[in-house]
Amino acid sequence: MFSSIASTDGTRWRRLVVAAGAALLVLGTVATYSLFAHGNDAGQPPSAAGSDSSLSQADPTGPAPSTTLTAVVPGSDPVTFARRVAEALFAWDTATITTQAELTERLVAVADPTGESSAGLVTDVANYLPTLDAWGELRRYETRQWIEITSTEVPSLWPTAVQQAGPGGLLPGTVAYTIHGVRHRSGIWEGEPVSTAHDVAFTVFVVCGPSYPQCHLLRLSRLDDPLD
Repeated sequence: MFSSIASTDGTRWRRLVVAAGAALLVLGTVATYSLFAHGNDAGQPPSAAGSDSSLSQADPTGPAPSTTLTAVVPGSDPVTFARRVAEALFAWDTATITTQAELTERLVAVADPTGESSAGLVTDVANYLPTLDAWGELRRYETRQWIEITSTEVPSLWPTAVQQAGPGGLLPGTVAYTIHGVRHRSGIWEGEPVSTAHDVAFTVFVVCGPSYPQCHLLRLSRLDDPLD
């Protein structure tokens, strides 16, 4: 799950997976990572592809927030940073984004500067994105997506994970935030605007001060399988 994290002075710390994973095993809530099924089968309109990713015939409630790809703004406040990560993770527009790699790159850009969690983070981000085939289908319907965040809280299990890590197990300033929100999608089907709204929940793991002057992204839980 989580790659090992090194301190700024080069000292090796135990793996975050051991810390969080051990606590989760004890409590029976180990998070696993797998591809998120977007359900957009070839030849089917989004409205026929499954409730978690489909577009339903409806008038959009309002203009969608901008999904223009911009860098995740660095910051030292962990809550603000976690929310920025969440917004960047969900914001995409098939009409303006050529490949999913562009989405991944902007999140890896704010990853752990040691690079030790980057490979795992790439896999995590991929779990949130449509497959290549699904992306092609979504482009046909000019689909775009964004998230409306409703809450950001430290998971109740996080103190247990920190305790399991033991002294020096985690870099100072490492914290998890479980984010609840509404994933919105909008597009065009047979010349008419369509939209959908779907509740989502996930956990963002970050490290901030005093280890680093700016926050960095470590890993992401599987979508709808947050650390609670």
